[in-house]
Order: sequence, then structure tokens, then C-alpha cells
Amino acid sequence: MSYLILFFILHWYLSLFSQTFFLHRYAAHSMFSMSKPWERFFYVFTWITQGSSYLSPYAYGILHRLHHAYADTEQDPHSPKYSNGLFPLMLKTKKIYADINLERVDIDPKFMKNLPMWRSFDHFVSSYGVRIAWAVIYFFIYLVLATQWWMWLLYPVTCLMGPVHGAVINYFAHKYGYRNFEMADTSKNFLPVDLLMLGESYHNNHHKLLSRPNFGVRWFEIDPTYPVIRLLNRMKVIRLRRETASA
Repeated sequence: MSYLILFFILHWYLSLFSQTFFLHRYAAHSMFSMSKPWERFFYVFTWITQGSSYLSPYAYGILHRLHHAYADTEQDPHSPKYSNGLFPLMLKTKKIYADINLERVDIDPKFMKNLPMWRSFDHFVSSYGVRIAWAVIYFFIYLVLATQWWMWLLYPVTCLMGPVHGAVINYFAHKYGYRNFEMADTSKNFLPVDLLMLGESYHNNHHKLLSRPNFGVRWFEIDPTYPVIRLLNRMKVIRLRRETASA
């Protein structure tokens, strides 16, 4: 296998882990707690693994809470019902995310409760200069490792990895798949065995059981992130909330 493909796969899963573990389950849903030093560690880890597509835990947390509060209504920041396709959805989400991250919109305080905050770091690593620097690093990695022309088709995905992960769930998991729970929204479980999205594709399960750290419900629904959460809890890196520890 090409070293570039190995790099792409490693980047895919490390970036995705940062999103599902730190941004989604920790920042947006407070499924577990951690000390301030560990929180800062995962901020930096998220920046390194997401690179040019770094997503602020603060802005992501608010965006995701808005999604749950207004799922599949006109106030949902990323419902496929109100966007004409995948790319318009991504552009709409990008604008709303940027407005939140740059504090250009007023946010109801209820959506800001217990959010991780390191705004100076967020603003620095979200700057165009830092994002472009990462894109240049990726360019040289591709220049050295790409052995076939088609491998360069993966370059835009590498640069936009965080938003790509979000779009897969925000679009496809509201249009395709199966449901374990009948909900007022259109959330679905996109994959029956989710080794691609580290448990994120069990979107219908998550919409029903918001605070449950294990996104799988049925016997075949494997959430690869959950055993890592249990391990980090045993290592005392994080502390699962008492009501979710046995979920």
C-alpha cells in the first residue's frame, strides 16, 4: 500500500477521533469531564490531527447544540431539508460556524453552558495564516508521497478533513440508513457496523440518547470510540458522568 494512502487513513481516523471524542462527546455533550491540563492537551491534539480544518470546541459545541435543539427545522444550522445538496449544506454550515467562532452572532446562554474555553488558542490556530501553513505542509507530503495522479484527488479532503467528517453525518445520516427510534427529525443510522466514522454514523441512536457515550445500541452496532473512552476513564484521564458510566 502506498505511504500516501497510509498517511490519508491515519489522518482520517486521528482527525475523526478528535472530533467525536473531544468536540462532540466532550465539548458539545459533556458526557465526561477532564482536568484543565488534559483539556488543553486535547485542544492541541485536535489542532495537530485536524490541521488546516481545525474546528473550535467552543464553536462546534454551540453549533451542535443548536442542531439538536432545532433538528430539521429552519433554525437547524445544517439540515439537508433546507439545503439544495451536499455542498450548499457545507457552505451554509461554514458560515454559521464562522459567525459563532468569531462571535458575530448573539447566542442564547443555555447553549454555552459548560463549554470548554481557550479562545486565544482558537483564534490563533483558526487564522488564515496557520490554516495555509498546514495546507502547504500537506502539499509537500503529497509531493513526496504521491505515486499516481489520482492520489492528488485526496488533497482537498486532507485540507478539509474536519468539515468533511461533519458533512458525512449531517447530510447522509439524515437522508440514508435505518432507524432504531422514531423521532420527529430525520436522523438515521447511516452504517450498521460503523468502522468508517468511529460510531458517529449511529446518528438516530444519538438523537434519541443524547448523553449516552456509547452510540451503538443493537448487538451489531460497534462504536469503536467507546472502548477508548472506557480505557481513558480507567486511566483517570477523563471521568465519565455517573449517569452515563454504565450506558
